[in-house]
Amino acid sequence: MFASPVACESGLLEFPHPTLSHQAPYAMPTPDTDDRLARYESLQAALDLIDQGFTLIDQDLRLVACNQAFLRLLDFPASLAYTGAPFEDFIRHNAARGEYGAGDADAHVAERVAAARRFEPHDFERVRPSGQVLRVKGVPVPGIGFITLYSDITASKQAEAQIRQDAAELERRVAERTRELRLSEAQMRLITDSLPVLIGYFDHRKTYRYINHGYQQWFGLDPQRLDRVSARSYLGDATYEAIRPNVARALAGEPVTYEYEVRCVDGRARTARTTLVPERASDGSVIGCFELTFDFTELRRTQQQLAQAEKMEALGQLTGGIAHDFNNMLTVIIGNLSALRDRVGDGEDSAEFLDPTLAAARRGADLIRALLGFARRRPLDAGPVDISPLAHTVVKLLRRSLPDGMKLEVDAGEAPLRAWADASQLQDALVNMILNSRDANARRITVRAAPAVLLPERAAELHAAPGAYVRIDIADDGHGMDAATRSRVFEPFFTTKRQGAGTGLGLSMVYGFVRQSGGAIDIASTPGRGTVVSFWLQVSAGAERADDVDHSLDAAVPAPAAGPALALALLVEDDPDVRKVVRRSLIDLGYAVVEAENGAEALQLLDQTPQIALLLSDVVMPGPVDGREVARHALARHVPRVALMSGYAPGETGGGPEGVPMLAKPFTHRQLIDLLRQPARS
Repeated sequence: MFASPVACESGLLEFPHPTLSHQAPYAMPTPDTDDRLARYESLQAALDLIDQGFTLIDQDLRLVACNQAFLRLLDFPASLAYTGAPFEDFIRHNAARGEYGAGDADAHVAERVAAARRFEPHDFERVRPSGQVLRVKGVPVPGIGFITLYSDITASKQAEAQIRQDAAELERRVAERTRELRLSEAQMRLITDSLPVLIGYFDHRKTYRYINHGYQQWFGLDPQRLDRVSARSYLGDATYEAIRPNVARALAGEPVTYEYEVRCVDGRARTARTTLVPERASDGSVIGCFELTFDFTELRRTQQQLAQAEKMEALGQLTGGIAHDFNNMLTVIIGNLSALRDRVGDGEDSAEFLDPTLAAARRGADLIRALLGFARRRPLDAGPVDISPLAHTVVKLLRRSLPDGMKLEVDAGEAPLRAWADASQLQDALVNMILNSRDANARRITVRAAPAVLLPERAAELHAAPGAYVRIDIADDGHGMDAATRSRVFEPFFTTKRQGAGTGLGLSMVYGFVRQSGGAIDIASTPGRGTVVSFWLQVSAGAERADDVDHSLDAAVPAPAAGPALALALLVEDDPDVRKVVRRSLIDLGYAVVEAENGAEALQLLDQTPQIALLLSDVVMPGPVDGREVARHALARHVPRVALMSGYAPGETGGGPEGVPMLAKPFTHRQLIDLLRQPARS
C-alpha cells in the first residue's frame, strides 16, 4: 500500500537559518533573523502539539518539515528526521522491516516512490503489521510540494467493530424478544415503557406500528395515536433530512447505528444514538425496522470534557515553564530598576522614565500570575478591597479593546465600598465578565456596585450565608441567554462561542473564585434583552481601607537587623543576572555573600563553610542536585535561616522541606526583608 510523501516527525527538526548560518561566533543576529527564527520555532512547537502526524515534502521528494507525531505513529527513528531527507529513505526503511508484506523490497520502494512523484491527492487506510490502523491523507501544495496527515484510527475501528457486534447482538435479542412478546401486547408495552430509552417499530413504508412511552416524554407523541406520528414533524426538516440515508440503508437490509442532535418537547437539546435493525420476511425481504434510541448527551459531553481537560493539562505544563523564564527575567528587570531608582531618587527623570518602566514590569508580573490562574486554581490572597477604584481601573484598561460605539461605564456611588476578596482574582473576574458582554454584541456595559443584604430566603437560594454584602453587577444589553443556556453557564468547558473562540472555563473560574471567597453569584438573562451577572462579596468589616495599605513592589522600608555585622549568606542560583540582583539586595541588608551556580557546588560550600547564617537557593537548577536537597542539607548543618525561591507556578515544582519558606519570583526587596525579619532557627 502506498505510504504518501510525508515529513519526519522530529520535534528537534532544525530549519535553515539564512542570516546566522555564516556569521562569526559572536556576531549579533539581526532583528529580522530573530523574528524568522522565532516564527520557525513557534511553528515547530505548534506542530509538535498536534496528535496527527504531519509531513511536508518538496517537489524533489525531500523532507521540508514534520512533527513528533509522525515518527511516533510510524515508528521511524529520529536519525531519518532532518531537513532535506529523501522521501525514499522512509519508504526503504519501511520495506526493510516488512511494512509492505512479502516480495521484493526494491520493487515496493520503486512502486511507492513512483506513486509519490505523481503528487496525486489521496485518502486511504493502511493496516500496519502490528495491527495499527492509520488513515493517510495527502494533498499537493502547488509550487511547494505535498502535505500529508497521519491519524491513528485503530481505536475508532475497534469501536466500529464493537458497535457492529453490539448491533448484531441487539438484533438477535430484539428479534428473540419480539417473538416472545407478540404473545402479549400488554406485557410488551409494560416492559418497553419502563425502559429509559425510545423503542419503536416502523414498516417498509416508514409508517410507525409501535412506539413506547419514551416518545411521549421526548416529543409529546401519544403511543395510542400512531396515525399522527410523523418523523419529519417531530424531528424537524433539517434533522429528518440528515438521518434519511441511515433509514434507507436499514430498509435495504443493513443494521445501522448513527448519532444526531434533536430538540425535545421540553426545549432541551439532546444527542441521540439510534440503532435500526431490519426485520425480514420468510422470503428475505425487509418488512420493517426495529428502532432503539438512547440519550447519548451526557456521555458525549463527558468525552468532550475529557478531551478539553487533556488540552488544558498540556497548557498548564507549558504555562509553568513560560512563567519560570519570565519570572527570572522580571526579577532582573524589577531588581535593577528598583536599585537604579533608589540611586536617582524622586526627581523628574525618575518620574518620567523609571516609574513608568517599573509599572510596566509589575504589570508583566501580574500577567504571569493571571496566566497561572488560568492554567490552575491558585490560592486566594484575600484582604480588604475598595471596589470603586478597582472597577474604574478595570474599565480604564478595557475601554481601548472595545469596538467603537460600545459604551463601558462604572456606577459605584460616592461612599466607599470595601469587600473581603482577592483583589487580583476579582479584577480578573470583572475583566472576564466585561469581555463576555463584548462578545455578546452589547452596545452598553455597566459595572454597578452597591451595598446589599441577603435575607435568609434569598441567601438559601444562592447557597450563601445571610448578612451584609457588596453586590457587583455587570449588566449589558447583548443578545442574552435562554433558560437552557443559563442552567449550564457555570459548567466547566460549557461555552456558547464558536469552536476555538473560547475554552468554556471563564465563568466556571469566576464561580469558583466567588464561592471560595464566601460569596454568591447569579445570572439574570433573557434572549434579546441582555444579561446581568451579579456577585455578592462579603463586607470587609473593621478593616483598614484597601487604598491605605501599601501594596507597591518596592515600598521603602527600613532594613531589618540582619544579625552580626557581615553575616555570611550563601546564594544559590543558576541564572547569573538573577544572582547579581539578589546578591546586591543581600549586601544592602548587611550580608557578606558567597555564590554557587548549582546544587553540587552549594553542598560543597555548606560543608566547608560553617559560618553560613543564611541559605537562599533557587529550586530548579541544572544538575542532579536541586534546591530542595540543598535546603535539606543546610537544615542538617543547622544553618539559622533557610529559604527557597522559584519562578514556577505554586506546586509546579513540589514543596520544599517543612518549615522552609518559598519566595515566588519576581520577589521584591521588601519581601526579602520580611523573610529576614522572621526569627532565625534555633
